[in-house]
Amino acid sequence: MTGGGVVLITGASAGLGEEMARQFAALGYDLALCARRTDRLDVLAEAIRRATGRRVETASLDVTDADAVDKVFHGFADSFGRIDRVIVNAGIGKGAPLGTGRADANRATAMTNFVGALAQCEAALEIFRHQRRGHLVLISSMSALRGMRRSMTTYAATKAGVAAIAEGLRSERIQGLDVSVIYPGYIRSEMNAHVEQKTRFMVDTETGVRAMVQAIEKRRIKAYVPRWPWVPLGAAMKLLPLRIVRRLV
Repeated sequence: MTGGGVVLITGASAGLGEEMARQFAALGYDLALCARRTDRLDVLAEAIRRATGRRVETASLDVTDADAVDKVFHGFADSFGRIDRVIVNAGIGKGAPLGTGRADANRATAMTNFVGALAQCEAALEIFRHQRRGHLVLISSMSALRGMRRSMTTYAATKAGVAAIAEGLRSERIQGLDVSVIYPGYIRSEMNAHVEQKTRFMVDTETGVRAMVQAIEKRRIKAYVPRWPWVPLGAAMKLLPLRIVRRLV
């Protein structure tokens, strides 16, 4: 499905979501974009329309509001007449070591990254079941492969949960449904802008997202991106003791 379809992307106002919107439009897709920050979203949509001539519609959405997720997703489906691909991308990177007084940050991460993802999957699957076809893409993280320490503990757990949703749906073998889970490594984005620029294996946003888009276009069941070094690192992370994993990532 290269071009000619409709791609819905959540969390599209910045970071990986914004760049995915640009790259999918360049491939010939129409876009349904949603995020909390509609000012940035509308600027992006207008830039894409001017650059590519593609149809782009936007909506304000907080993915922790399940009723709003359902309304926005079905509204896009009604407007476009179909949704071919939904990319469950919206997420936050808050977090703190458990038991250190920042339970609020960990709850916010869990609500957005997992409960919000569940709401998105519910709405997307209603649409895809009705259409009898669709491509659901869940954006996980390399951190989902093992338990992570300190401020990453809750974040990694939510991304592992997202991957488990994808596997559960694949095992259901729903007619016409393709499910992909993407595990990005270190890709520069607004979420990690505070991280040291010389972090090992970090790539720029455009390069990292290009690898993501290529994997999505191939409808890969799962993909560690960029492939180097994350394919071999992913294999190692699953097998090595935690004390060594800590040094790798």
